[in-house]
Amino acid sequence: MLCMKRLVAISSCIITLGVVVVSCLDYKQENAVASSQQVSYNFHIRPILSDKCFKCHGPDGGHREAGLRLDLADSAYAPLLETKGAFAIVPGKPEESELLKRISSTDPGYMMPTPDSHLGALTAEEVELFRKWIAQGAKYESHWAFIAPQKNKPPQVENKKWVKNDIDYFILHKLESMRLSPNEEADQERLLKRVAYDITGLPPTEEMMQRFLADKSENAYEKIVDELLQKPQYGERMAVHWMDVARYSDSYGYQDDNIRTQWPWRDWVIHAFNKNLSYDQFITWQIAGDMLSNTDKEKILATAFLRNHKYTEEGGVVPEEYRIEYLIDKTKTYTKAILGITMECAQCHDHKYDPFSQKDYFSMFAFFNNTREVGYEGDVSVSQPAKNPILSISNKERDELLQFINAKDTTKLRVSVMGELDTLRKTYVLNRGVYDQPGEMVQAAAVRSVMEFDTARFTRDRLGLAKWTFDENNPLTSRVFVNQIWQLLFGNGIVKTSGDFGMQGELPSHPELLDWLAVDFRENGWDIKRLIKQIVMSATYRQSANTTKTKLEKRSR
Repeated sequence: MLCMKRLVAISSCIITLGVVVVSCLDYKQENAVASSQQVSYNFHIRPILSDKCFKCHGPDGGHREAGLRLDLADSAYAPLLETKGAFAIVPGKPEESELLKRISSTDPGYMMPTPDSHLGALTAEEVELFRKWIAQGAKYESHWAFIAPQKNKPPQVENKKWVKNDIDYFILHKLESMRLSPNEEADQERLLKRVAYDITGLPPTEEMMQRFLADKSENAYEKIVDELLQKPQYGERMAVHWMDVARYSDSYGYQDDNIRTQWPWRDWVIHAFNKNLSYDQFITWQIAGDMLSNTDKEKILATAFLRNHKYTEEGGVVPEEYRIEYLIDKTKTYTKAILGITMECAQCHDHKYDPFSQKDYFSMFAFFNNTREVGYEGDVSVSQPAKNPILSISNKERDELLQFINAKDTTKLRVSVMGELDTLRKTYVLNRGVYDQPGEMVQAAAVRSVMEFDTARFTRDRLGLAKWTFDENNPLTSRVFVNQIWQLLFGNGIVKTSGDFGMQGELPSHPELLDWLAVDFRENGWDIKRLIKQIVMSATYRQSANTTKTKLEKRSR
C-alpha cells in the first residue's frame, strides 16, 4: 500500500511541476496585480489581516485587544475605545484611518503589529494595498469559501484550438494573462503511465501500452480512460485517499494497541468507489446510514467511518473523559474531511481567525453526542475485537448482501458502527474544552457562518446534518471534494490547503474554476467517476511535464 501511494505521489508531482503551477499566480503576484486595479478584501486585504492582526483583533473575544475587531466592518468603522476621536478605518479617507497610521509607523510604541507580538511589520507593498483599499471605500466581503459557488460562463481565450473541455478555458485564460502558452501534449507512453497511475495507482500493463499505441482512432485516449475507471484497482486507489481522510487503522492506537476488525468498512469503501456510489450517498451513509428509513447492514456498515478513531484499553481511565475524546475526534473528522474547516480550534475557546465560536463547536459536537458508545468497556479480545455499538455480519449475510467483504475464512465479523440512544443526551459547552466542566447547554446545529441550520428543514440529528451537508446552498461540501480530487491528480489542490478553507487557508489559484467544478459536480448527481474523467480528459491534464526557464521564473516570483 505504501509503495502504491509513493508511485501515485511521484506521478502527481511530475505533472504538477511542469503543467498547472505555471498557470497559478501566487500571493505576491496577486498583490502586484492589485496595485493597478480594484483591491479585493478577500484576495488582498483579509490574508494580511489574518496573518498580522486577527490574533488580537479577530473573532476570539477572549484575546481581543482594545475592543477592536478588524474582521467585521461595523467594528472597524466604529470609534476606537482607547483613542478618543479616532477610527480604525474611515472608508475613502486613508489619511484619517488609525489602522493605516499604525501599520506604516516605525515607532515601537505606536506601530502595529507591536514588536512583542512577533508577527512582523507589514511590507511597503502591503501598506500600499491598505492605503488603496481604504481609498476605494474599504469594502468588506464575506469570506469567499462561505459564499455559495456560482457556475459562471468559462472565460474567453485566444487559442481556442487548444481547448478540449471547459476546464481548459479557465487554465488557458490565466496562462494568457501571464503571456504564457501551454505545453504540448505528452507523448502517448508518458500520458498512459500518468493516467494509469492516477486512476488505478498501478502502471499500465505491457499489453495495454501496446494496444494504446496501436490505436489510431480519435477517441483512443478516452477509451483507455474508461477502461481504467472500470478496473477494480480504481476503487483501491481511491480508498487510499479516503482511508487517510478517515484516519483508518487496523489497531486501536493507544498503549496496548490491540487489533480491531474495521477492515470490512475498508472493503465497503473500495466497493462504493468501484460501483460509483454518488458522493452525496457515499457521505450520507457514513454519517447517518443507521438512521435512514431504508437502512440495511451495508448502510450501517458505512457508519464505521465515525468509529475509526483511537480507543483506550487502559484500566483506571475516566470513562467520560475518553467518551468525550471520541466525540471530539468525530467532530474534527467531519468538519475537516468534509467541510474543510479547522473547527477543532474552537474546542477550548472561540476560533482566533474564523467566525466559529466555542458554542458553535459544541453545537456541532452535539450531533455525535447521542451515540451508544462508552469511554471504556474493558479490553478487546481476538474473538471479539470491536467496541459497542457493534454490527455483526454472518456468513450468510456476507454471501447474500455484503459480497464485497473479503473474508473467506471468517465465520462471523464484528465491526464498530454508529447507533443512537433512545433518549436525548444533553450537550454543554465545556469550559476550556474539559470533559468535567460543563457550562451553557446547547442543541445540535451546524455552523451558522457556513450556512444557517434551518430546523424547519433539518432535524437535529446526524441525518439532519447529512441533509444540511448536501443542501444546494452549502458553500463548502462540493468545493472541498472537487479540490481533493484535483489535488489527487495534480499534486496540489486549486486550494493548496485542502483541509483548511478558512481565513488562514490558502486562496484558490483559480477561484472561478473551483466554483465551476463544484456546481457542475453537484448538478451532475455528485458523480465521482464523471468528475475524474472530466479532469483527465482536459488538455490541461494531458500537457507534457517539460517546462522552460521562463515558466520556472514566473513560478518563483
